[in-house]
Parts: sequence; structure tokens; C-alpha cells
Amino acid sequence: MKRIAVFPGSFDPLTIGHEGIVRRALVLFDEIIIAVGANALKKSYYPLETRKEMISKAFRDEPRITVDHYEGLTVDYCRERGAQYLLRGLRTAADFEFERAIAQINRTIMPDVETVFLLTVPEHASVNSTIVRDIIRSGGDASIFVPASLNIHDYKGEDL
Repeated sequence: MKRIAVFPGSFDPLTIGHEGIVRRALVLFDEIIIAVGANALKKSYYPLETRKEMISKAFRDEPRITVDHYEGLTVDYCRERGAQYLLRGLRTAADFEFERAIAQINRTIMPDVETVFLLTVPEHASVNSTIVRDIIRSGGDASIFVPASLNIHDYKGEDL
């Protein structure tokens, strides 16, 4: 059976932390679907199609990675795509507590989907999309925090 994982998130924008988790997870899974979740309660800086384009460009060298988007429950999306695993990255103890609670609820809703946690490498532990977005919005150079294949200044964000 093909081992398919879904790596869900807003990816607003994709960071080197996200990239590192996905590339390291390739040894564990046959296919990884990077799924951009639509959150009606959250206003994104980058439009959905821009975020998907960034992700596709960052992983264009890896045919086992696909990019998609979804609305609704992540476990429902996993069911639709035949994924048996949810991939999540952890930077801090606070991330663990938050992600653990979600994983346990997801397991109750859909016992066939297993959540797999990977710790981020220490040098990426402080990198998160919110900080990177703030740097970009303020006109700073965030290029060291996004995948090297992306020129973050080529992408237009929206004022929040």
C-alpha cells in the first residue's frame, strides 16, 4: 500500500522550516500532499493561488510532492485523498501541546489516519510564517527564511 501523507497548513508564506520538514519526510512516505487549508476566520497575506505557486516552485524537483488546497476538516480531506498520515512539524513545546490535542481529536474522528510529528532542525526553530510575513510587510529582506528557490519579492501580498 502506498504511504500517503498530507502536510496541511496555511503556508502564508512557505518557510524554510516547512521545506525542511517536507524534505526530511520524503524518506518516510511515498507521496506527500502539501495541502493549503482555507480558514474562513483568517485573512491571508498571500492569495491562495500565490501560496500554491510558491510551494510548487519550491518542490518542483520532487515528483512525489503534490500541492492542493482544501476547505473543511483536514481528516475529511485525508479520507478524500486516501492519505493514511498527517505530517506535522514541531518547533516548540507549545507547538507540541497544541498539535497533540488536534491529533487526538483527529484520531477520534478518523482512527485510520495517524499523525506523524517531525521536530524542526534547531536553526529553523524560531522561523514561523507570522514573523516572516511581518518582515515582508515591513519591507525587510526575508529571503533567508524562505526556500532558496523562491525570490519572495516576486510575489505580491495583500494589505491586511
